[in-house]
Amino acid sequence: MMSATISGPDGLPRCRWCTATPDYIAYHDTEWGFPVADDRRLFEKLTLEGFQSGLSWRTILTKRENFRTAFHGFDLHRIAAFDEGDVERLSHDPGIVRHRGKIEATINNARRAVEMVKSEGSLAAYFWRFEEVPEADAVPQTVSTSAASVALSKDLKKRGWAFVGPTTAYAFMQAMGLVNDHAMGCAFRERVAQTRSNFSRPQ
Repeated sequence: MMSATISGPDGLPRCRWCTATPDYIAYHDTEWGFPVADDRRLFEKLTLEGFQSGLSWRTILTKRENFRTAFHGFDLHRIAAFDEGDVERLSHDPGIVRHRGKIEATINNARRAVEMVKSEGSLAAYFWRFEEVPEADAVPQTVSTSAASVALSKDLKKRGWAFVGPTTAYAFMQAMGLVNDHAMGCAFRERVAQTRSNFSRPQ
């Protein structure tokens, strides 16, 4: 059976997936799984996970700065004010993924996110209600959905969000620290666990 970890360039064991490309290592070591309570970062990540659907994360990661520029740093109010002209502009922007449906979904989701901030206080307060607590014998990175991600996806869709299926929701949860899915033996699993234990859950 293949090990879930692999030695990185510094000799530290890491989740096997992150050594597929050098771009992944810094992302794995400093972002993936560490808890996030910043609304812009949460919205950005859920948006980019939606754009990733059918593509590799490497494709999105290499274009992330272009996405940030195109969507004004993922400012909810600025995106919510986008119109058809912005859709057309973004549909011809070679720096991002030019998928009209996903672009339109991002604008729609920004509008729904503005509504959510008004009703829930913040996106963080809402998303952290879906924090995943795996079973004691659960093996990391062996599922692509969970009960919590299914519930999150269902609730977001009920609120009018788009491109937020259970798999997208689970990838978002893994990345934003709502679940610690670093492999057993990964040097960063304990770092994430410690950060999560000291993290103040948004209310």
